[in-house]
This record gives sequence, structure tokens and C-alpha cells, in this order.
Amino acid sequence: MRVLLSTYGTRGDIEPLVALAEQLRALGAGVRMCAPPDDEFGHRLAGAGIELVPVGPPVRALMRGTTPPSAAELSRYRTELVDAQFDVFPAAADGCDALVVAGLAQIGARSVAEAAGIRYVYTSYAAVNLPSPHHAPPPRPGWPEPAAHDNRTLWELDARNVNAQFGEILNARRAAIGLSPVDDVRDHVHTGRPWLAADPVLGPWRETPGLDVVQTGAWTQVDERPLPAELVTFLDAGTPPVYVGFGSIGTSPDVVRAAVEAIRAQGHRVLVSRGWADLALVDDRDDCFALGEVNHQRLFREVAAVVHHGGAGTTVTAAGAGVPQVVVALPVSDNPYWGSRVADLEVGAALDGPAATFESLSAALETALAPETRARATALGAEIRTDGASVAAGLLLDSLR
Repeated sequence: MRVLLSTYGTRGDIEPLVALAEQLRALGAGVRMCAPPDDEFGHRLAGAGIELVPVGPPVRALMRGTTPPSAAELSRYRTELVDAQFDVFPAAADGCDALVVAGLAQIGARSVAEAAGIRYVYTSYAAVNLPSPHHAPPPRPGWPEPAAHDNRTLWELDARNVNAQFGEILNARRAAIGLSPVDDVRDHVHTGRPWLAADPVLGPWRETPGLDVVQTGAWTQVDERPLPAELVTFLDAGTPPVYVGFGSIGTSPDVVRAAVEAIRAQGHRVLVSRGWADLALVDDRDDCFALGEVNHQRLFREVAAVVHHGGAGTTVTAAGAGVPQVVVALPVSDNPYWGSRVADLEVGAALDGPAATFESLSAALETALAPETRARATALGAEIRTDGASVAAGLLLDSLR
């Protein structure tokens, strides 16, 4: 059997599919992956022995700077990505028995699977991305902010926005390959039985009529890489530091400076992860250390707290390490949702990213660094599952046999 995987996004979107690919291959299936053509993704997949089929423009260029692309730019990128999927996916799916996609950006995938007569599975990394009266839709950059407050109404407006963006181009491309039009693009992409690749304790799904969600657990894999020698030396030189990193999200240098000052005021040393924004140290004091790509599973076990943007991968890694978190969430995708989960579970605090200040960060850190928060984070770490990718691989291959 052969499976085609597909996503379009940052490393947080790629890594779960790499974990799934590893489990599929362990069960004897062949795997290839459609992903953005960024060099780092190409190197990552090549190192894992996964064939890359590049689709769309490089993602890193879209994430440049501290401000997101304009609404017009995002609309153009989204339209071009649908065309790219219909152009690339048919050949990529040739010889495959299933197509597993992650993220709403996979607008053309189900149509290609339908035309090829192969199994299609839609996956979300966070419950907030799936329609439910229990929560509002996540922020959609470039689309108008709805004026309603009722969750059901908000999801109806969200469906209209998705249709307005993708309906015409999707149905034109479907007609060109002999498929009938769809009325609701979002629900067409999701299907009535989507998978949720999120930990059931950290990010549970609440039953919703009309949607039969299969929650597998988060798709992760064990990282055995050692920490760099210079980092180990810094860690050994004093008490556990606080980690600050925003991954692929561009953030204001003022937020980083405020975080460093707030951490120092709490009497802790600081680790600053450069990330895609290439964050730098705010000064040359020896209580700060700047780091690049490292093993977060191992590092987070050595720190006092993790300050981050609220990405699904960082949140579950910190939770699994049993470390308190401070989520400084920008209004993008599922980041505010993961911040709310950290706060609801009382394993840290959540802030509105653009409004974060020294004062608000100090209060959040005081909460996160309290002994009782650490105790709750440690207890949560013991409950985080690590078999999500294995569960998903088994479900998929069983359904194909």
C-alpha cells in the first residue's frame, strides 16, 4: 500500500505528518508527501527518507517580518494554491491507496481523491478548527472579523467566507475533471468524519451533532538528538532558565525584550530561540543564551517555564515535558485556543500577544513559576499520550485492507 500525505504551512504543520509517515512505513506502507518547497522542509523529509512533492510557494516568504501579508496577498496566495493542488496532486496520488491531508488549505485534495477513487482523510491538529457550538471559529487572517457572538452564527459566517474565497475556483476545477459542484466548501474539505490529531487531555473534542470526529492523539515522534555542547554548558552553569521562542511566527522585538526583562525580574536566566523571525539577544549579559534548532523534548525538561506563541506542537511538547507555559498568542489560527487550554488546565497563563507588556508578562510568569502550577504541569505531563501517530497509522491501514 502507498499513502500520499499533504499539508501546507510551517514546520508545526509538517512534523506531525512526518511522525505519521514513520509509523506508516514501519507497518510496511510506502509514503510520499506534498508540502511547501522551502529548503528546510526538503532537507527534513529527505533526512527522514520521505519523497517530497513540492506544492505552492515557499511558506517562509509568507511569514516574513512582524506583520502578516495583506488581505489581497492572502487571497491571491489561497487561489494560487488551489490551482497548484489540482495541477500537482493527480500525479502525486498516482499509485496511492489513500490521501491524508492536514489543514483547511487543502481545498483541492478531496476532489483529486474522488476522481482517483482513493480513500480521503481530513485531519485537524486542534479541535477549534472543526465546527462546533462549543467554540467559535479560529481567526482567519485576511478575512473580515464577524460581528456576531453566538458560536453557531459565527460558524455559519465562517462557511460563507470559505465559500466566497474558494467556491468558484473549486467548482470550476471540479467541473473540468467531470465532478459535480459542492455547495459547502468547508464541510466538503472536512468531511463528516474528520480526524483530530490532538491529545485528548490537552485538547479534547466535545461531541457535536453531525460530526463524527476520530481523535487519535497528537502525532509526535521521539526525538533522540543530544543538546548542543554550548547549550549544555549554559544549562549546567546555573538554575533552570526560562525558554522564550515564537517558532515561525514573527513577533515584535519589544515583546521579546519585555519577556526577557520580566524573566530576569523573577530571578531566572533566559533562553531565546531565534526561530524564523531570527530573534536576537537584547544585550550581552551572560544570563541569556540564544539558540537555533534543538531537541525541544529534551530541552523543555531542563527549563523552569516555556514562553511561546501557542503552536500545537510546542504546546504538546511542553505539556509532555511537564513544564509550565506562558502562551503569548497572536490572533492566528489555533494559537489563542492553545493559550486558553493552558490557562483552563492551570498549567500556566495566556496573554494576548500584540498587547503583551512587561507588566502582563510579569504577572503571567508569576503564575507559571508558582510551585502549585509546576505540580499541575508535572501531573499533566504524565497523562500526555505519545502513541497518536501509531494509532492513526493503524486505523488508516486497517481501513484499506
